[in-house]
Amino acid sequence: MNSDTPPTPVARQARSRETQERIFAAGTRLLEEGGPEALTVVAVAEAAGVSVGGIYRRFGDKDRLLLAIQARFTARFAAEFAQRVSQLDISAVTPPATVIAAAVEGVAGSLRAHERLLQVFMVLGMQNPAVREHGSAISVEGGRAFRDTVMLAAAALRQHPDVEAAIDFAYRLVYAACAHRILHGEYLESRRPLSWPDLIERLAQAVTAYLLGTPE
Repeated sequence: MNSDTPPTPVARQARSRETQERIFAAGTRLLEEGGPEALTVVAVAEAAGVSVGGIYRRFGDKDRLLLAIQARFTARFAAEFAQRVSQLDISAVTPPATVIAAAVEGVAGSLRAHERLLQVFMVLGMQNPAVREHGSAISVEGGRAFRDTVMLAAAALRQHPDVEAAIDFAYRLVYAACAHRILHGEYLESRRPLSWPDLIERLAQAVTAYLLGTPE
């Protein structure tokens, strides 16, 4: 994350923390329901039941408020992803195909669960370098968690000259397919239905075949 990006303000008193949570909840809801244009200091203040001046005192301006909302969301997103991975009930003795499919489902399931808000931040990231940089940092962290999971099956991947590079490509494939779905929906490139569950299942099959197959 860029060092110029302001950290989330620390609310030390219980009442202040409660107010801050209302602000974050209101801002998140506005972004999810109305997109970037819906996030204004006035709208957040009204939805959170706080004064406009109070938001400016806490965050400085709308851009810093946006970055603080993103930071709060991505911290929780990262924690949720880590929890999904930890609950997969896999180990070094789990069949490699099961390990890989679980890692794919962990990534794709987390992205699907927050589709609308991720779409907003992906769109904003095309215009706002700070939003893009923070989003990229969280995506890279997700890649590390994916790698750590798939490495449980590393012994079955030794046909790849560079196992970690192969895993990195697999993660890019999963992330790119899910990001494409989030940004453009189900039917941009084809009129054939492909639901989220079907997409995730087919991604798991494709990644498993790539990682466990014999490269040419």
